[in-house]
Amino acid sequence: MTSWSPGMSFRAVLDRAPLSYIRDRLGADLCGLLDLIEGGAADEDKLRAVAASAIDHEQLLAQADSRTSFLALLPTNKQTELAQRLGMAGEEQDPSAYLQSLKWTLEQRQELLEFLGFTVDRLPAPALLPNGDCPSDYGLFPHQRDAAARVRERLYDGVRRVVLHLPTGVGKTRTGMNLICDHLRQHEPTLVVWLAHGQELLEQAAAEFERAWSKLGNRTVNVVRLWGSSSIRLDDVNDGIVVLGLEKAVSSAKRDDTFLRRLAAASSLVVFDEAHQIIAPTYQRVVEDLTIDPRASLLGLTATPGRTWADVAKDEELSAFFFRQKVMLRIDGYTNPVTALIDQGYLSRPSMRTVASETGLHLTDADRHALADSFDIPADIITRLANDEQWNLHVVRTVLDLVKRHRRILVFAASVDHCRLIAAVLSALGLDAAFVTGESSPRHRTQVISRFKSGARRPMILCNYGVLTTGFDAPAASAAVIARPTKSLVLYSQMVGRVIRGPKAGGTPDCEIVTVVDPELPGFGDVAEAFINWEDVWETA
Repeated sequence: MTSWSPGMSFRAVLDRAPLSYIRDRLGADLCGLLDLIEGGAADEDKLRAVAASAIDHEQLLAQADSRTSFLALLPTNKQTELAQRLGMAGEEQDPSAYLQSLKWTLEQRQELLEFLGFTVDRLPAPALLPNGDCPSDYGLFPHQRDAAARVRERLYDGVRRVVLHLPTGVGKTRTGMNLICDHLRQHEPTLVVWLAHGQELLEQAAAEFERAWSKLGNRTVNVVRLWGSSSIRLDDVNDGIVVLGLEKAVSSAKRDDTFLRRLAAASSLVVFDEAHQIIAPTYQRVVEDLTIDPRASLLGLTATPGRTWADVAKDEELSAFFFRQKVMLRIDGYTNPVTALIDQGYLSRPSMRTVASETGLHLTDADRHALADSFDIPADIITRLANDEQWNLHVVRTVLDLVKRHRRILVFAASVDHCRLIAAVLSALGLDAAFVTGESSPRHRTQVISRFKSGARRPMILCNYGVLTTGFDAPAASAAVIARPTKSLVLYSQMVGRVIRGPKAGGTPDCEIVTVVDPELPGFGDVAEAFINWEDVWETA
């Protein structure tokens, strides 16, 4: 296959499509919301303006029927161009028939995406990256140094298990990396295993270690990235850090029952990021296997040292796993450290409010029972709410109000489709709005997040679902719209934490957090109270 032809952009193809095709691909929910905002039927220009960002091109082109109908929109010369790019010899063949005859392998679909102007990731990330030694310059704030000192007292004595409990935005990763660098300097050679869930958290950890060790290190060590499709190459690795995805750890142990034992033999410290997840049975087994040597230490990092809001038994289980050993901030003169950190400028001073929306959502008795019995709000209730025009109108109006005062706004959507819908409507209204979800390609995520973090003065709204609650740092973000109903205090705290970094930590002095709620569903509202929610289950008997 060749890549010489100029192709035709996805947007240009949609611009020549019949309006009925555009409305059908946008769907009734999005068209209805646009009609509601316009006070009548949205005009053709408005619908076409939003189509290129709202229509999921990867999903459209992956399915045979929708791909065929889309390719039929190409002018004849572009169909010929594409067919020749995909291997059609000569011009005597019918390009439309040739395109329909293809099996549409992964490589052919990638070629089609590039023909339409999209950038395709074709090369895997490297599995092993080295790092070197550099002068030490990676300091901590006084409250972080105090917490780190108290962690060390517990990490190398007694049960050798401890949780470091720091609020989101206060540098638990940076503090953890100081502890890891201390450990590597004092134990040579040795491995530290960093466990986490999700690509963002894992890559953040690897990058932050490289930064920390370049300032604090005393020799060259290895940084091994093991998640996703990365290959396992540990035979010659015995000094440094292995950043290991939890899913990768579980699947590798199933394929090779010696994998974790071999890794444990070379390691002396295991760090579990977002430690409230550790009591999942499969994750417990991973940790137990990696710390089978009684001299191995286990450090948990979390802003929310509990699994739930009200299930004390689950939170007791987490506390017991760490033998009730938890270090939290101590700041003289304050009973709640979050209040102190806000007063001192380490955390942004939040203005928190709710916008109540009377929706068409009516809970049945079965819905109420499901709400009471489930850990979080059931998916079918979320779906019904995300499709409610009045609720979505409140979400859009909330963003329109915030954009008058803020340059970077995060929107936490209720689902993948809801995320795309809100971003599309905001784009149709002339705002710079983008979206990322768990289904977005790595390149798309990187490009959008990089633009959001940039210093551009034009306001930007980043809608997301499922990818920015952890492992995401954008100090310039000063407003959040919580449009994802949840019963999980952990999830709510993580969402709020994305915009609460204060001026002393490179953030903003004030932030706004608006939760768009349906009055029938539960919610939360105070950052400081959230931080101390679990203290009773960690108190030593």
